[in-house]
Amino acid sequence: MSPASQPSFRLHPGSPDSPVLLHVPHGSRTVRDDVRGGIVLDDSALERELDHITDAHTAELAARAADSAVCAAARPWRFVNALSRLVVDPERFPDDREEMRAVGMGAVYTRTTHRAPLRAPDVDQRPLLERYFHPYARAMTEAVDARIAATGRAVVVDVHSYPTAPLPYELHGTGPRPAICLGTDPFHTPPELRALAEEAFAGFGSTGLDSPFAGTYVPLKHYGTDRRVTSLMIEIRRDTYMTEPGGPAGPGLDALAGALAELVSRL
Repeated sequence: MSPASQPSFRLHPGSPDSPVLLHVPHGSRTVRDDVRGGIVLDDSALERELDHITDAHTAELAARAADSAVCAAARPWRFVNALSRLVVDPERFPDDREEMRAVGMGAVYTRTTHRAPLRAPDVDQRPLLERYFHPYARAMTEAVDARIAATGRAVVVDVHSYPTAPLPYELHGTGPRPAICLGTDPFHTPPELRALAEEAFAGFGSTGLDSPFAGTYVPLKHYGTDRRVTSLMIEIRRDTYMTEPGGPAGPGLDALAGALAELVSRL
């Protein structure tokens, strides 16, 4: 657990000339003490849940990719969530548009990956949204606006991972589970962005689209209206780079960082 005084997210500067923003929303295991009291799991069960729900090592992956940019001008910006998605999930819609609310995993989770209780079903979500969700959304919007102001465009590359075997919470877990899943949006993911990612990650055996997870993050201010903002989600199957669930990274992490650096440099 961490003190509430620590920042809940961080923007790591890149090149002033780079339009690319690597977004790492689900890589932390940190649950603050003020949030822990509302979670009904005991400590050991919470650790097991964090093993399953955390996109382990994705912050390190993004950092290595940034450090490997082919030149200083290509160094991407990074927006990294410092808190677990069990605090709030900044990538969910905060309202009825969010389909994951059906399994208790909207912006504030009330159920675990195995559909067990995580919080009381009648929990008042407003304090968590006000303290964590909305400030995160504002800061991410400002980061995207800054890239547009500096370069005329913003490219959000959403960095995630997913388990080799489906978990009970998944709504679309029966589809393909390629080594690299590219999540797309019909408005914000142009074909050329998708093609560059397919080329960059071609060496990992299989690349698929929108299965088992679909979509990609765009701030609501820009969503569906601003074509200067493009976005692509990179979902990496965890057996390509780590021991599941929640274990250490392996040599695959270096190869993935190289592929991500190649994609960023070409953007």
